[in-house]
Amino acid sequence: MKLNKAHLVLAMMAVLATGCSSTEEEGSLTDGSQSGADASTSGYNDGSMAGSQFGSGDGYNSGSGYGSGSGSNLGPEFSDPNNPLSKQVIYFELDSSQVKQDYVPVVAAHAQYLASHPNQHVILSGHADERGSSEYNIALGEQRAKSVERMMRSQGVTTGQLEVVSYGEEKPAVSGHDESAWQLNRRVEVGYQ
Repeated sequence: MKLNKAHLVLAMMAVLATGCSSTEEEGSLTDGSQSGADASTSGYNDGSMAGSQFGSGDGYNSGSGYGSGSGSNLGPEFSDPNNPLSKQVIYFELDSSQVKQDYVPVVAAHAQYLASHPNQHVILSGHADERGSSEYNIALGEQRAKSVERMMRSQGVTTGQLEVVSYGEEKPAVSGHDESAWQLNRRVEVGYQ
């Protein structure tokens, strides 16, 4: 799927519109601006993710199932560590719902796969680390998942293929009370159904 300039502008606007400002650690909805840490739409259609990398188009490729307990049969591209589809976790900076530049190709790969497999459905589950109130972390997890959803929608994924859910701090990837644990808990998981 080729993206035109209007798609790129819309995606950039969606990414930029995801932040708010405050100062509380993982208790405010800031944009997490650090140089080089924000997402842009550059590289969405750089030719590095095309065609056969994404399977046959029927939505039910042969191969091993992938995802957190899902019974779907996804193709071998999901288990190839050199393919961005093998990454189903997008990590975020502290207090940010902005997709980091490193994960833009991952989101783009999943979006292209979903756009070419209209029968596939994913749950985008947003998570936060333990800092901040429970209510805040639920909202931040939702904003993170919606940020990924907006990027995917701007690349042709239909609303019916995407579901957003937030767990806040309730389902940590790792336990721990330091930055090494917190950075793994600030995430969105892409779960194929």
